[in-house]
Amino acid sequence: MTTSTPRTDVVSLTEHPHSQVLVIGGGINGAATFRDLALQGINVTLIERGDYMSGASAASSHMIHGGIRYLENGEFRLVREAVQERNRLLKTAPHYVKPLQTTIPIFSTFSGITAAPLRFLTHKQSTTTERGALLIKVGLVLYDSFSRDGGSVPRHQFHGRRKSLADQPALNPNLKYTATYYDAAMNNPERLGLDVLLDGVVAGGRSANYVEAIGAAKSAEGGGGVLVRDRLSGEEFVLTADVIVNTTGPWTDLTNDALGTPSKFMGGTKGSHIVLDNPELLAATKGRELFFENDDGRIVLICPIKGRVLVGTTDVDADPRDPMIETDDDTEYFFKLVSQIFPGVVVNRSQIIFTYAGIRPLPRHDDETPGFVSRDYRIEKGSFGGSPLLSLVGGKWTTFRAFGEHMTNDVLALLKRERTTFTTTMAIGGGAGFPTSETARNAWIHAHAADVNRSRVAQLLTRYGTRATDVIAAISAGVDAPLRTTDLYTTAELGYLAQSESVVHLDDVLLRRTDLAFTGAVTSELIEEFATVIGESLGWTPERRAHEIDDTRSLLTTLHGIVFAEQPMPMQVSE
Repeated sequence: MTTSTPRTDVVSLTEHPHSQVLVIGGGINGAATFRDLALQGINVTLIERGDYMSGASAASSHMIHGGIRYLENGEFRLVREAVQERNRLLKTAPHYVKPLQTTIPIFSTFSGITAAPLRFLTHKQSTTTERGALLIKVGLVLYDSFSRDGGSVPRHQFHGRRKSLADQPALNPNLKYTATYYDAAMNNPERLGLDVLLDGVVAGGRSANYVEAIGAAKSAEGGGGVLVRDRLSGEEFVLTADVIVNTTGPWTDLTNDALGTPSKFMGGTKGSHIVLDNPELLAATKGRELFFENDDGRIVLICPIKGRVLVGTTDVDADPRDPMIETDDDTEYFFKLVSQIFPGVVVNRSQIIFTYAGIRPLPRHDDETPGFVSRDYRIEKGSFGGSPLLSLVGGKWTTFRAFGEHMTNDVLALLKRERTTFTTTMAIGGGAGFPTSETARNAWIHAHAADVNRSRVAQLLTRYGTRATDVIAAISAGVDAPLRTTDLYTTAELGYLAQSESVVHLDDVLLRRTDLAFTGAVTSELIEEFATVIGESLGWTPERRAHEIDDTRSLLTTLHGIVFAEQPMPMQVSE
């Protein structure tokens, strides 16, 4: 698709084609690196071939967690770091990261004791013997020991069958124990990632989405450069940098291949999820995540979120060149695991309101069982056109700040620069000054309710954190009107998103700037109305608007299982 109006962020790149650092990849780890480098005063540019947070970062389980199961892999460094980062995010991003009570249903006492050492030593699932109470107890004691910063979350508790069923009567009556501990949930991962990116922009970095690195080329000065393409206009131009950083996740090898520096670092696995509108199942969770081992040895979850229930996830080898789609087989798998934990709760396909799948950026693992592949990260060093090329291998949502710090330290060393700013306790985006008590929240709402009513201010504070002040200002300064198809947004708020948050396509708004698709609120009528409002803000022609509507409907149906009223049920793909 072409556009007659150049995007300002792309124009900025063409006017300033050289940076000290070029970050390729705008998922959470690329955004964290971009933010940290910009905060050091480094001239840094980030490009992303799709929308920000639209790749692997968009397919998370909405958890910020230490990864108790990684203890069995012997990844103590990763677990310690992840628990510390979880505790930090509860403080630096309190608008999006909240404590999450998590319950493990346990069906045996001593099971898994003999199998665990073999799994630890070989990283192979030689048996599907479940982990019993004793093994889980040891793991939780170790897990608690990694959280030493003054009690960000309570320590774990163990309960027997009687107390467990009295507390959650819908649980499988055959269980023997439950173990309950705390991790954290991120209710809006894409918005959290956008906050990280915007922090970098505010600090002086330049970024552009829908700009793809497609090859190597000579710069205007005759040196080596990265040939990039604006995927909206088709324009191609060259960017150069003293250091190149590849944070394209599962696509790291494909990016390196395009740059003429082949690598074989990656070996990703597919993770699928479904979102259910099932009030009975939601009530059965009692607001807790159920985190447990399925009978095939996979660790899976049932998690209440936004009035819905998220069920996941799979862990099977996948090719990053293929589209990631939640399949009919995945659905059957999820229904079976729900019945395993809540046998009296009926789930069926009519309750599925959203599906998604993504590929994890795991390192190449050959014949190692996917569930035992390390979730830790490393930085591979190479070169491109005479410049250092640093490639991320691995990484996860929970440790994004720590990774960004490590990558930034490596880049600073190459540039012979000293770190001037630390991000350890620095608030992220709308987490700065976010009111964490009811009294402080009421005071904040009262202070910002001059031109917008209190209930609307409260809604915006929940949605954007303290960045809501910018949205409130935009609403107050212009003409605002309600929408016909939803009372969750208004015309001025959509205009703010379109103008201020790098919106390029309609699905950017429905999938990532808002959670409307995730919660099952998208209809054909809503798509058309949003296309009109956003299109007016961005100057879309009638042809462009129609194209966006068609593309969005197709994408939501094909990749996310949304069936519109006038459509026949799509055939699901089986693996």
